Amino acid sequence: MSGRRLALVTRRYWPQVGGAERAMANLAGELRRLGDDVRVVTAQWDPQWPREVVNREVPVIRLPQPRVRWWGTMRYMHGLMHWLDEQRPKLDGVIVSMLKHDAWCAVRTFRGSNIPVLLRAEGGGTSGDVAWQRSALGGGRIRRICQEAQAIVAPSPAVAEELRQAGYAADKIRFVPNGVELPPPRTNAIRQQARHALREANHDLALDERAHLAVYTGRLDRNKGLRELVQGWAKIALRWPLARLWLVGEGPLRDELWEMISDYDLRYRICLPGVFDDVGDILAAADLFVLPSYEEGLSLALLEALAMGLPAVLTDIPGNRLAAGDFGSYVPVRDVAQLAEAISRLFDSAEQRRSLGTAGRERVAAEFGLEAMAVRHRELLLG
Repeated sequence: MSGRRLALVTRRYWPQVGGAERAMANLAGELRRLGDDVRVVTAQWDPQWPREVVNREVPVIRLPQPRVRWWGTMRYMHGLMHWLDEQRPKLDGVIVSMLKHDAWCAVRTFRGSNIPVLLRAEGGGTSGDVAWQRSALGGGRIRRICQEAQAIVAPSPAVAEELRQAGYAADKIRFVPNGVELPPPRTNAIRQQARHALREANHDLALDERAHLAVYTGRLDRNKGLRELVQGWAKIALRWPLARLWLVGEGPLRDELWEMISDYDLRYRICLPGVFDDVGDILAAADLFVLPSYEEGLSLALLEALAMGLPAVLTDIPGNRLAAGDFGSYVPVRDVAQLAEAISRLFDSAEQRRSLGTAGRERVAAEFGLEAMAVRHRELLLG
């Protein structure tokens, strides 16, 4: 299958940053490395963005996306279907992120042709693709078209079950976990270099040499448990006054989190540094990763942290167990006291941090490799 001409379609892509965006960027880069001719097709959310650009050596084509509700979506859909139809002679397969408007366009365009369309259900639960199809205007119609795709990739067994319950044919649903690259083993020297680089880039990220650092990377959303994390940090700050928490990302909860940080007098102890194209230095600088979500499919942010060798404090939910196995420090959902205690225990024990970090990294290397993810997508396109 080497050298196949593939279009990866995703309405959100770099410089927008999130789990689905990074998963598609990782997949595009790895498919290219394996020898495929890959192009990413996405929306031009900002009119100042160039219509064509290269990201991570992969060409990116941006289609007009006016900033007008409904009309913007319709304009993008029309442009996407036109582009796909125009490129028909130059394509051997299409991979689409999310079971939304892009998926409807791709499946409709290539209905009855010999060009396979593979869909990726990126999320689960109340913020997932199946929930969106149930609540969105025209969601049922989009679902019926999506069911015609060659196959539907689910990043976790829970998402696969949601798809089955929504009426997707079981023989079309394929569990393919997200994959991540394995960076070089993290050493104390790498940790210090990362902290120095971040301090030079943003003085708000300056740390005392003795300071423990916990990080969260991802969307600042209500179901991520970040309010409980801020509440718990008030307890941690009493015991570890030099400790710092970085909540890296953007989202609708940002303003509320900032108000909570101020109310708990945690300014300078908790930082909201915004979005990073690459969180490698953030993770390398940290001592542990925190993901207190209420629900997850399979968190790419968590896999990236585990691959870096970071120990993780996690809510005890299926998606987190799928990623970290027996090598996470688990707490109940919404339990502020146990969340704070788990973080404190890891701050207390460098040996436990090393042990969990090493085991988590080995698990990612064995179960969540990026090459295995890309190869599985190629196989599914062959049918």
